[in-house]
Order: sequence, then C-alpha cells, then structure tokens
Amino acid sequence: MRRLGISIYPEHSTKEKDFAYMEMAAKYGFSRIFTCLLSVNKPKEEMIEEFKEFMDKAHELGFEVAVDTNPKVFEHLGASATNLKPFADMHVDIVRLDMSFGAMMDTMTTQNPYGLKIEFNGSTTSDNVEAMLHMGARQDQMLICHNFYPQKYTALDWDLFMNFSRNWKRLGFTTAAFVSSHNDPTFGPWEVYAGLPTCEIHRKMPIDLQARHLFATGLIDDVIIGNAYATEEELKSLGGIDLNTVQIKIDLADTVTEEEKNLLFNHVHSNRGDYPSQMVRSSFTRMLYRETSIPHTPCDKEFFTRGDVCVINDNLKHYRAEVQIILEDIPNDGERNLVGRIPEEELCILEHLKGWKKFNFIK
Repeated sequence: MRRLGISIYPEHSTKEKDFAYMEMAAKYGFSRIFTCLLSVNKPKEEMIEEFKEFMDKAHELGFEVAVDTNPKVFEHLGASATNLKPFADMHVDIVRLDMSFGAMMDTMTTQNPYGLKIEFNGSTTSDNVEAMLHMGARQDQMLICHNFYPQKYTALDWDLFMNFSRNWKRLGFTTAAFVSSHNDPTFGPWEVYAGLPTCEIHRKMPIDLQARHLFATGLIDDVIIGNAYATEEELKSLGGIDLNTVQIKIDLADTVTEEEKNLLFNHVHSNRGDYPSQMVRSSFTRMLYRETSIPHTPCDKEFFTRGDVCVINDNLKHYRAEVQIILEDIPNDGERNLVGRIPEEELCILEHLKGWKKFNFIK
C-alpha cells in the first residue's frame, strides 16, 4: 500500500507548530512521519520524554513515525544493536539506520523484541542487506528509505536512483523516497535551505510532479516531503494524487471535442502489453466508442511529436477512439486528431508507461 509522509524537526520548531502541521497533513491523508535524532543535542531523559509526547500525538492522528539515527545517537541514548529499549520507551515505530553497524549487528536490530521496524539506507548498494538476509535478518521487520540531499546539485542521479530502487524491489522490500516543498522558508535537520529531495532532477519540479514521477516508476511505495513545512496547498495537491495509477497532466488542444474529452478523462487508460516504440496505445476505448463517430479534425502539424496526445478518427474506422501518446515523430496522415499535449516538464513520466501500466490524464 502506497503512503504519503511529512518530515518534522522538533529541535528547530515548537510543539504547537509541529502538532498543527501533523493535523493538517492527516486531514489530507498523510500517514508517515520522518524525524531526525542526529541533530538533537539534549540529555537522554529529556530527549526520550519530549519525543514520546511527539510520538503519542502522531499515533493519535494515525501516523507511523521513523527516527533517523546513527551509532552516536545509539550511544547517547544508551542503546545498542541488541538493546533498542530506549527507542521503545520513546514509542518509536521505525528506527532508521543512517549508518550501518555491520551486517551481523544490523541483523540483530531486526530481531528486537519490541516489534520495532528497522529502516536501511536505500541510496547505496544492497550488499550489506543481502548479507543480513543470509544471516537470518527478519525481512518482515525491514524497510528501505533513500537519503535526501540538502545541498544543491548533490542529490541522486536519476539512473543511479532507478538502479538502486530496482534492486530493493527485486529483494521484495517496501521503499521510501523524499520530495521537496517549495515553501519559503523551509528547513531540515541542518542549516541548508535548498530543499530536501532524493533525486536532483526533482529539486525544482512542482511537488505533485515529483511524487507522481516517483510513483510512476513502480519502485517507490512511500513518498515523504523532506523539508518542513510544506504549504497546505502542497499537502492538498499530494493528497489528491491517485496513488494506484500513473497520473499525467495534459494541455488540451483548442479543437478538442466534448466526445474526445470524455475519452480522455472519464476512463482509466492502460498501455497495451504489445506496445510499440512510437507511442503509448490505450486501446480499450475502441470497444466502448465503436459506434461513435469521431470526425477528422484538421491539424497543420506535418508530424506529431513526443508528448502529443491523439485520438484515432473516422478515417481509420477499425481503430477509431484509440487514445495514443506519441513518443517518436510520426507523420500526420489524417487518421489522428490532436487532442492535447503533455507539458514539457511532465514528459519524464512517459518512459514509465510500459505494458499494461494504468494511467489517467489530469486537466
């Protein structure tokens, strides 16, 4: 099940602001919280009590909470790979290991008696985790979460992110990655304010497109806003995403008809399993509209180009009403009506519309 999440950094804010943000996010369907213990500098007892109150409020609102840790945090709290009681006392759900203790010790963390899930860094190779599985680590207690990157130009290369994520899915793990709010100002655990995405290509994208792009890969289960605080408009835009279907925006052509709008917006589409390289083909609409006339609409384009959205018209009656998203240049031979275009910034989603992938259009 896919989920949306927020990040909260209590040491840089107030309880009142954090609780209000939780409540607003819960209203829009968010159910995960990421928070960081790496930058907290308080006595152990005070830290446990303050975060316990934080956790209890989050649980009251239906959130599952992950805390980012490293060996220094463990030492400060009196915890170890074989003793996670301080985190249980804090009412934590997920302990994220920003740094490994080594395969044997990491394996022991997954066998804790408190039911605490252990989250491992997804922005790296899987060698350590695979070794853990051979040592008897409890995979049902293990999650994967990518890093975020505060410094501009330092977040993951997209191809590298995809390679890492494919490997985690091959091993059967639930995965998470971060997107970035464009609210101003926002903050994270450190004094860097350029957003907190997992992938560099997302740093300047609208937040809903960042999330839709991650979900479109089919490799990410949970999308978390890395910086705080996102605006209510951003939370609402993410909360409105269909988490089970690839969603892609379309700018309609001036000549589009009401019938063609019905074709586009009143159905969930899917690419054919036997798809070509030139286009995405949503063919099932042919059956629904086989008796409906779709007159040819003249278009002065000599070629349809990547991102054009077309509907087959009456000039090719057998395929009439098929919806196509053009991927490579094809001649405009009069058999297709141009009904819209995918905006330039949304074209990145097209590479993920493979065979049988469901998708729908957003106006």
